[in-house]
Amino acid sequence: MTSTADPDIDDGPHTIGRWIVDRATRSPERIAIDDRGVTTDYVTLAARATELADALRRAGYGPGDRIATVSGNSTDHVVAFFACAISGMAFVPLSWRLTPRELADVLTRAEPALVLIEDEHAALAGEALRVAAVAAPVALLGTTGVESSAPRAANPRRRRPVRDDDPLLVIFTSGSEAAPKGVVLTHANCFWNNLALAQALPLGQDDVVLAMLPQFHVAAWNCQPLLAWWVGATVVLERSFQPTRVLQLIADRHVTAMMGVPTQYAMLASDREWETTMPAASLRLALVGGATMPASLQEAWTASGMPLTQGYGLTEAAPNVLHLPAAEAARAPGAVGRPYPHVSVRVVDPASELPLEGEATGELWVRGPSVFAGYLGDDAATARAMSGDWLRTGDLVSRDADGVFRVVDRLKDIFISGGENVAPAEVEYALCLHPLVAAAAVVGVPDEVWGERGVAFVVPALGAAVSADELLAHARRNLAAFKVPVHVELVDELPRSSIEKLARSRLRDRARVLVARSSERADGENGRAATGAPTRGETR
Repeated sequence: MTSTADPDIDDGPHTIGRWIVDRATRSPERIAIDDRGVTTDYVTLAARATELADALRRAGYGPGDRIATVSGNSTDHVVAFFACAISGMAFVPLSWRLTPRELADVLTRAEPALVLIEDEHAALAGEALRVAAVAAPVALLGTTGVESSAPRAANPRRRRPVRDDDPLLVIFTSGSEAAPKGVVLTHANCFWNNLALAQALPLGQDDVVLAMLPQFHVAAWNCQPLLAWWVGATVVLERSFQPTRVLQLIADRHVTAMMGVPTQYAMLASDREWETTMPAASLRLALVGGATMPASLQEAWTASGMPLTQGYGLTEAAPNVLHLPAAEAARAPGAVGRPYPHVSVRVVDPASELPLEGEATGELWVRGPSVFAGYLGDDAATARAMSGDWLRTGDLVSRDADGVFRVVDRLKDIFISGGENVAPAEVEYALCLHPLVAAAAVVGVPDEVWGERGVAFVVPALGAAVSADELLAHARRNLAAFKVPVHVELVDELPRSSIEKLARSRLRDRARVLVARSSERADGENGRAATGAPTRGETR
């Protein structure tokens, strides 16, 4: 195929930029994007993307460059993505949920050739750029920004064909280490991921996909939206998650497919519009990922006539690894499914690293063409994540006699809050930035709404007087909201094992007790308030 951005450059057979160009030829007038009621058809989307790709090439950008963005879900953001895909650059969407300090850190790690910013997040991005001292050119997204005038590249690239192994997406994710790592996904990785999704959970051109996950997550691209644009469906972009509005969108836009995390589906089922919206909904496929859904959540959605389809994945696998069709998921609480097509998995003994056959419990390893190309600029971390061509997930799973998997635990220390990975080491580092903190440890505990929340154990510096409230305020200044612990406990020392490793399992037990007591106190105070009895700090 020949790209319309440059008729002299042939793209590789799996490059993603050709999808939007091909679809514009086949279905020019079909609606590709519905962005808050403003629609864009395929021919317009392709034209804007190819024109921007051409402008970026003329400005000196090309394969090997990375374009970082700070943007909400928008048509302008999608145009920039496809411009990168067409011209061979890597698209690096960064989280607007981060604090300026956190965003500065990932900007430094990304080493972008160009930074594109949405107006709404200009203040955050501007502060982060000042802290990071990034020298890259900066422009606004959209037709009055970079699409009208692309800044010149500091280090111009030679033009060459786009290859299947060129990086397409770099997604920063929190792992077991303190610093977020950039997961590099190539055109081929994304092609095979979407081909597998098309075979397991297909979409057609008459589908309407609701995209409500923020586009700094891999799932916001590779779990339905990219597949939708491949087959000519419509994607409804939603910038924030508000349950009542989402239910209205499902009804008004006749949404047929969506992807979300358990917290979102639980909030939808608790919303006042649930009972009136769901019985008449056009929804046929509701995919859940990010964490295993509780049985009660599946029961609520099944009762509404729309059982949820459970999925399991990780960014390093682009992300789809396992899925369980809705009919089976409703009968198998806690199960996350079987492998997608083109994905190989094995269960491995964590001690011996030998594969286990049949019914077994061990670490899940993944292999296939969708497994990532490595961590950006971190060969050592990449080597730790891989064993030959197998990806170590860090998740402990059980496989039953029917080949269905369940997630038992995480071998890594990360926990998942509202679908977002939280690395305890990252939160601990932020807490230790406080001058009166000597040491800190953070663990995740179950939470009915968010899945898990963090509890911090902090050792004050010798002779220092610091309060839990002060530490929480410090955490809010230095961490994204979803990373801030729900509780801080001041302790004299942190428990250690016989080899001086932090004994997180003991802390998890203590954390569960602390949160349970805090909940009981809150319930008691609410009861006293309801009966007129004074609550703590109140006098009569």
